[in-house]
Amino acid sequence: MSAAHQKSDAASEEKQVAISYDVLSQVSHAEGVGMDYELKCNLINRCFQEEIGYGRYQWQLFVITGLGWLADNLWLQGLAIVLPQVQQELNPVRVEYAVLAEFAGLIVGATTWGIMADLVGRRLSFNITLFLAGLFGLAAAGAPNFVTFCSLIACMGFGVGGNLPVDGALYLEHIPQSHQWTLTLLSVWWALGQLVASLISWGFIANFSCNPSTPSGQCAKSANMGWRYTLYTLGALTFLMFVCRFFVFDVQESSKFLVAQGRDEEAIKVLEHIARRNGRTITLKLEDLQAIAGDTTSKPVPNLSTSVRNAFSGMSLSHIRPLFSSRRLTINTTLIIVIWGLIGIAYPLFNAYLPLYLSAQGSASGSSSVNETYRNYSIVSILGIPGSLIACATVDYTRGTGRWLVGGRKLVLAVSTMLTGVFLFLFTTSKTTAAVLGYSCASGLTQNAMYGVLYAYTPEVFPAPHRGTGDALCSALNRIGGLMAPLIKIATTPLGGSASANMANGPVFVSAALFMVAAILTILLPIETAGRMAL
Repeated sequence: MSAAHQKSDAASEEKQVAISYDVLSQVSHAEGVGMDYELKCNLINRCFQEEIGYGRYQWQLFVITGLGWLADNLWLQGLAIVLPQVQQELNPVRVEYAVLAEFAGLIVGATTWGIMADLVGRRLSFNITLFLAGLFGLAAAGAPNFVTFCSLIACMGFGVGGNLPVDGALYLEHIPQSHQWTLTLLSVWWALGQLVASLISWGFIANFSCNPSTPSGQCAKSANMGWRYTLYTLGALTFLMFVCRFFVFDVQESSKFLVAQGRDEEAIKVLEHIARRNGRTITLKLEDLQAIAGDTTSKPVPNLSTSVRNAFSGMSLSHIRPLFSSRRLTINTTLIIVIWGLIGIAYPLFNAYLPLYLSAQGSASGSSSVNETYRNYSIVSILGIPGSLIACATVDYTRGTGRWLVGGRKLVLAVSTMLTGVFLFLFTTSKTTAAVLGYSCASGLTQNAMYGVLYAYTPEVFPAPHRGTGDALCSALNRIGGLMAPLIKIATTPLGGSASANMANGPVFVSAALFMVAAILTILLPIETAGRMAL
């Protein structure tokens, strides 16, 4: 070998070692991941921060992932909106069973698609969830009886349940650290989902529904098509979102997922593709990643069927154990999962039945207009949007360092959750329609701020190789809580109590208390992610 070649090889090795040690010097070892992965991940993070930036690709991804968050709340609120008319026409023993069916589907969907994201990649779950939600949502609109309706709603929930754990992870893994605050901004789409559902229902249900005074079971289908038109429209919108994801936007697999699987060459191709979309170039090379582990060979690219077969043949607790790999991480993981579970009970106890509560208050005050009920619901939806913007503006505000750090995700999350509980306690004391509307609007604002921070903090605190599983566990317990919500409402509301102005007091009081407990647990979280680069 010539002296020139030897000198070139030595310089190359020196560069690779310098890169590895430079990255190592900038970070402390993260919990739950191997050192090789951490070093590779920090090279990728630096590539996003210094070379790729936040450009055209990220803005388009913000919209596409945002549509998934919109769809989640679109259907959560969409079902809540149509419950009074479903009750009038289909005459179930307890209309709350529809919510029970929805959350049963959401539990299975959140768990399945979240874990699949860690086993075979983010793209499969990302693309298929909206297709299933749109398909079964459209079918539910034509349900001839309540049992069929609940079955189709459960299938819809299975599809839409994968959006939150997968979409947030995929978005976080494609943005630079300087723009991680936009993960909180994604919650604006969640608020828009409620607004879109309320405006659509206001137009249809207010004009194509039976009179509220019509007894349940005596409302003819032909006179009560408003709720079906609403679900047809929501289903069509969800299908349009799927088309945008699958046919319009070329979503890339997560480069962090790929390096965790040892597929470094594919990860580099993904980074190069994103850089081209942003009009940039990158200097990070395959050799830089391979030098970290001393591996100069590339794994073959598996096709989808091979990926699924390999993933399930080796399926174990390998993605769960790292979430509890240290005392600090165990405490944080346990607390965040419990917080998700508590909010999962508290949120639907109030929001899934808000149209029923507003309708009941209107009946008690002598103003039982369907138009007024859905107008008020639309007002609540509109005033929820500023909550996401407030969370986005305050989530990175910190003072101090280390153990004396004040502010950030945890403080905003604790304050917004506690204020939600306070406003719901006040809701139970309401005697007038104006008071009910006012406290509903206030709680809507603080709830959206709370969810905005929670959706940002959760994927940030889990490392990429296990992020889908961590998000899935949180989302699954959240949905299990939602499954318990209708049971609590049934237990705290007498049969036939929907006409009572005080029908909401029991379930809403429970909801408020659970929000307060969740706020206290938030303060105890040992890990703050503000200002930290997500692995």
